[in-house]
Amino acid sequence: MNSRVRLLLSIGLPVLLIIAVVGAFLLQQQRTNSNSPVTSATQSPQQTPQKLTKMSLALDWTPNTNHTGIYVALKEGWYRQQGIDLQILPYSPNVSPDTLVSSGKADVGISSTESIVADKATGQPVVSIAAIIQHNTSALVTLASSGINRPRDLDGKIYGGFGAPYEAAVVGAIIKKDGGKGTFKNVTLNVNAMDALKSHRIDFVWVFEGVEGIEAQREGVKLNVFPITNYGIPDYYTPNLITGPNQIKHEPDLLKKFMAATSQGYEYARTHVDESAQMLIDEAGKSVFPDPGFVMASQQFNSKHYADPGRKWGLQDAVAWHGYPTFMLDAGAIADAAGKPVKSMDFASLYTNEFLTQ
Repeated sequence: MNSRVRLLLSIGLPVLLIIAVVGAFLLQQQRTNSNSPVTSATQSPQQTPQKLTKMSLALDWTPNTNHTGIYVALKEGWYRQQGIDLQILPYSPNVSPDTLVSSGKADVGISSTESIVADKATGQPVVSIAAIIQHNTSALVTLASSGINRPRDLDGKIYGGFGAPYEAAVVGAIIKKDGGKGTFKNVTLNVNAMDALKSHRIDFVWVFEGVEGIEAQREGVKLNVFPITNYGIPDYYTPNLITGPNQIKHEPDLLKKFMAATSQGYEYARTHVDESAQMLIDEAGKSVFPDPGFVMASQQFNSKHYADPGRKWGLQDAVAWHGYPTFMLDAGAIADAAGKPVKSMDFASLYTNEFLTQ
């Protein structure tokens, strides 16, 4: 064998051996893959969808930034993660959310401390399961140009009200606290309160600073603002999330899941102002909000008031559920189903924290 042949064999045989080994390896891999399930990123084992429980929530008004946490939880799918298919029942002036909840036509709803106390008095009780806003943010307001610069100046003036039995007691107490007599003319409006104020049909009105107060700022309307809790009215929660005694008895696990998702929504809204406001607009429908800038400004206000720093959203205290309800009862503003004034009540039955995540 000459040197050339030996050279070819020394190079060629190792190459042929490598080709054979690689070919065998690839053949084995092909057989293995053909007998194994596909596990690529585009395919995964089939999962059984979670069965959802339908649940309904009755609104107290058209969607607004008091409701943001609910719409955030809807947008993010947090109710569905809890196994809930949440249906929003739109506000109707013909039936209150309290009535829908107490009659079982809604599982939960949004109400106010005043309504919750009145419901108890008339034998159609509902229970507050969360405080949406930690402190009262309402105020009596006048036009800055009116010359009515403090509550005692409201004596003899025209108040534009909404027909609730407790309004006169609250307004009168505020005026007296500032040194006035507490006498004023109370008219029930059938038009927007702020429009009536701006057109000088009335002298003052009771508003929420995070709603009508923001609207006035954006319109350049200057107001004198008298926060009610600065003038002797006990602090209280409003609005509130409510359910009924029957739901508490028969749906406690569902209520806990609902509150877990809802709390997640409001906690997110506390720290993600613009994002949560946009979720409210997107979920409720852009036609509901002709002025997105107002929603953003209102959210800036409410996100700071959902709960005190370091405190979990929704928690309620006995102090709030005794102070203002006692004020209303003492003022004779709450009547039973027969129209007789109610003088005492089990305030502890009006609220619970048991469904909030501790």
